[in-house]
Amino acid sequence: MLDRRSFLIRGALAGAAAFAAGAAGPLRAAMSPPRWAPYDEAMVIDGCGFIGDADAGPGEALSQRLIDEARGSGLRVIQTTVGPVAQYEGAYEEAVRSIGLWENEIDRHPDVFARVRTGADLERARREKKLGVVYQFQDSAPIGEKLERVDDFHRIGLRTVQLTYNVRNLVGDGCMEAGNAGISRFGHNLIERLNERRILIDLAHSGRRTATEAIAASKAPVLISHTGCAALVERPRNKTDAELRAVADGGGVVGIYLMPFLRESGQPMAADLIRHIEHAVKICGEDHVGIGTDNMLSPVELSEKYKARHREDIRDRRRLGISAPGESETVYLYIPDLNTPRRFETLAGLLSARGHSDARIGKILGGNFARVMGQVWG
Repeated sequence: MLDRRSFLIRGALAGAAAFAAGAAGPLRAAMSPPRWAPYDEAMVIDGCGFIGDADAGPGEALSQRLIDEARGSGLRVIQTTVGPVAQYEGAYEEAVRSIGLWENEIDRHPDVFARVRTGADLERARREKKLGVVYQFQDSAPIGEKLERVDDFHRIGLRTVQLTYNVRNLVGDGCMEAGNAGISRFGHNLIERLNERRILIDLAHSGRRTATEAIAASKAPVLISHTGCAALVERPRNKTDAELRAVADGGGVVGIYLMPFLRESGQPMAADLIRHIEHAVKICGEDHVGIGTDNMLSPVELSEKYKARHREDIRDRRRLGISAPGESETVYLYIPDLNTPRRFETLAGLLSARGHSDARIGKILGGNFARVMGQVWG
């Protein structure tokens, strides 16, 4: 259903083979994935994820395998990207079409998926053990120069808008812009309109100054739905402690991703993800950290076909000028020891084994996102 190129779907994660050996202990190999007893009743939210098949054509319906994986994942809410990034031509139409495709999937599978528009919808999805779907832009380009489109998109379900992708747009500078020019006058007007319509503002991919100025300008808490910690790995996609702290001080949430930027080189593992989560908790506090995988829900099959497609995608992104430092043709978009649709459960088990309380784990898995979403959406 989801076009891999159009929506820049990331490779998936999971399938566990490590667990923690105490609060300060190292991760070590395990024969089976660790479990977390409260998982099936928890509010589990992926702040930025995808359901789709890289081999499916544009507009193709979700396969039965994808439906079964969504049903069995234990996720209760997924913020999924609709519309393109780093392009203005046709962006509005593509975003509307993408929302329409998802609306059709929800109608086809009401026993699996649910629309999420309000805080009450989040809780309903958890209670009914469905996967609630939130529509999210990863670039404000579909809005163009027309602020009235915010109202149009809100009516058809859009609930989160990422202001910029990696490059400069009408709103401000993305993380790849050396000028670091911050928020434009139009960007301030857009932030005001998003606040008025109770749409969440997302600062993933934003430049340093863009993030700082947007946090200050917004009257509502903001998200950084998927990022890492620059204090651990200095990459444009990762956020500084000052940015992380500013989001938390404003009541928002920072989601940690499962991406190559979690380490300086080589394939990231669960241990890398946990280091970034624990650093974010140290800086932000446990009430302001979540998970935004930036991956597909399905596990990766590391075949030669997958590797060739990954190489092609990285080369395409470089040609388009949207590739970020840390992207590599030989580092894949998943975490090998979390390569299962139930990766959140495995991660919870790892965190529990390191001494994190069930209450804290519940917040990180989705409770924090749910609080801010409910506060902003009403």
